[in-house]
Amino acid sequence: MRPSPRRLLPLLATLLASVPALADEEDGRPQRVGSAPPTILVTAPMLERGEAIYETSCTACHAADGAGIAVAGQDPELTPPDLGDPALMWVRSDMDFANVIQHGGLRKPPYPDIRGDDLVALVAWTRSLSWPGVESVDLQLLAQGTVEDFAPVTRAMLEDPPDGDWLMFRRTYDGWAHSPLDQVNRDNVGELRLAWSRAGEPGGQYTTPLVVAGTLYVQYPGDVIQALDAASGRLIWEYRRQRQDDRRSRNRRNLAIYGHRLFHLTDDLHLIALDARTGALLWETEEPAGVGGIGHMGGPMVAAGIVVSGRSCSARGGPESCYLAGHDPETGRELWRRRTIPRPGEPGDESWGDLPDEMRWHVGSWASVPSYDPELGLLYWGTSVPQPSLEHLRGTAGHDVLYSNSTLATDPATGDVVWYYQHLPRDNWDLDHVFERYLIDVAVAPDPTEVPWINPRVTPGERRQVVTGIPGKTGIVYTLDRTTGEFLWARETLHQNVIASIDGSGEVHIDEDMVVGPFEQILVCPSLGGGKNWPAGSYSPRTGLMYQPQQNLCHLQTGYTDTPTAEDGYAINWLIVEDPAVTGDPYPVGRIDAVDISTGRQAWRHEQRAAVLGTAVSTAGGLLFTGDIDQRFMALDDSTGELLWETTVSAPVSGSAVSYAVGGRQYIAVAVGGGTASPERRALSIHTELNPPRDSPALFVFALPVR
Repeated sequence: MRPSPRRLLPLLATLLASVPALADEEDGRPQRVGSAPPTILVTAPMLERGEAIYETSCTACHAADGAGIAVAGQDPELTPPDLGDPALMWVRSDMDFANVIQHGGLRKPPYPDIRGDDLVALVAWTRSLSWPGVESVDLQLLAQGTVEDFAPVTRAMLEDPPDGDWLMFRRTYDGWAHSPLDQVNRDNVGELRLAWSRAGEPGGQYTTPLVVAGTLYVQYPGDVIQALDAASGRLIWEYRRQRQDDRRSRNRRNLAIYGHRLFHLTDDLHLIALDARTGALLWETEEPAGVGGIGHMGGPMVAAGIVVSGRSCSARGGPESCYLAGHDPETGRELWRRRTIPRPGEPGDESWGDLPDEMRWHVGSWASVPSYDPELGLLYWGTSVPQPSLEHLRGTAGHDVLYSNSTLATDPATGDVVWYYQHLPRDNWDLDHVFERYLIDVAVAPDPTEVPWINPRVTPGERRQVVTGIPGKTGIVYTLDRTTGEFLWARETLHQNVIASIDGSGEVHIDEDMVVGPFEQILVCPSLGGGKNWPAGSYSPRTGLMYQPQQNLCHLQTGYTDTPTAEDGYAINWLIVEDPAVTGDPYPVGRIDAVDISTGRQAWRHEQRAAVLGTAVSTAGGLLFTGDIDQRFMALDDSTGELLWETTVSAPVSGSAVSYAVGGRQYIAVAVGGGTASPERRALSIHTELNPPRDSPALFVFALPVR
């Protein structure tokens, strides 16, 4: 619904906030850093047009000269500013004016109907209120196009997407990240060429593009979201969230789409919905009042018609900040909220011993984008570690601390936990199990010559519905029955020294020698950067193999206090070191493991000097795409691990690659940029000879030449 006229000019009040000008001035006007948009000459007809729009839309809140009109009984801080005061008006650029009018910000509504020449004219007239002699504005028309012939994304499409689309984080609810496209294959992958590219916004890069019927949606740090023509890279529309600060953090791992709405978790802790056709803000929902310590790294997903999302949480926020949530996609209303730390009296409460509820800290779902089984009606989430890391310091010695490092199977309609399995109880080492899970129907036949931990009740070759993969930093593959959570088998892929054994029932036993007090140094393998970390893997039904990027890293760990507070967080110091069990010259930091999901056998392993940060995407063309910290985007043979093709991009490959098709042509897209802290910073501490660019996101799209 169009905002009322009296609501427009409070938008302009937000112009007084962030993005300060530089101190140097020319002709009384501040000079600003960055590339300048086109300079548009201000003409008398333009000012007349702007004045007419101002009179129609703005005078309910501002006088003709720009002075704010106070409303009786209203908080004085809400009174609009004097738009004729030069000291106040030069704190934002002309483009900032335009963006705030279009998108809103700082708790102000958007005004998307003022577009094109009307927007230019309004900015010019508003400038003239404080600078009567204004001769130009530095302004380009905002990207305000429309995705033509947009067809709403239905539940049926999400459950069975068109072959050429990529509609969610790992493409399908089962988490496979597998493309059925085979135009690009092992025989011709060497001919791949850059089709187009586009620079992004500064900050750390995690993102996964979405592709819907020829339109590509991508997010960048700073809550910048774009709709692009997927074949050419042409910008259709852009949403740029306005904020009080100019901070650029890491972006989320993904967007979600359903109907005509695009869903995004923002840096300033809102769930928002944009119109996928125009980029207009439809609604926004803030995190619950009074709940602090919340963060967003994983993105939202739509399951059973509900927008579901997880949270990272800090010790400072207490247990209430650690939760999963479900929201109504039409309105943004919260439908349910489920804590990932049991409340007193709930099942699992006893696993925290007698520790008071307010001191149960940090079990979140920071990177968890769940998998979903529509037939069983279950979501499968991963959870993180408790704080502080040492159990003797957090007051839970000998206790499992649920639901840390677990798979949670929950009801999407209520958030209720149907079953759980804990992969690593009593975590003392910051080894999260918060990553993707694969849902596969498979003949379960673990090979005892390679798989040490097998449920004796498993009938070899029995077909089961399983949830499997490497859910945590330890690099251990776990396979569970996805209906009941029954443990079926587990195996190591890389060297780990924290789990001593897993018995036939699936109970995990940690190495008690690795449980120490503060001020005692131990070697932990893999490191708190992984092993496995947020770079996601892939499963190919063509080969029956799971592919997982990992790192050969350990860390030296020492608890630095015996009286930790919430501000201490993990309360450990650590130093990344090489794994003493790994050999090679040069030492291989990066690796990709291919494991047969039926038998548990390792099919192949690719190792290399540079850390592998890019997520893995398999295709029906027999290819596995991924990338590394040394700016290489590559394709491997999915059956052998042989490197078939690689190219150098502008920054570390830290985002998720996708494959899609437009007009019968297959494309491979990958987001790059680095700046992701862990495991990037950890890996770079080992191979310091690499000096890649960081915090420089871009999108690269490849295709075969047109014949």
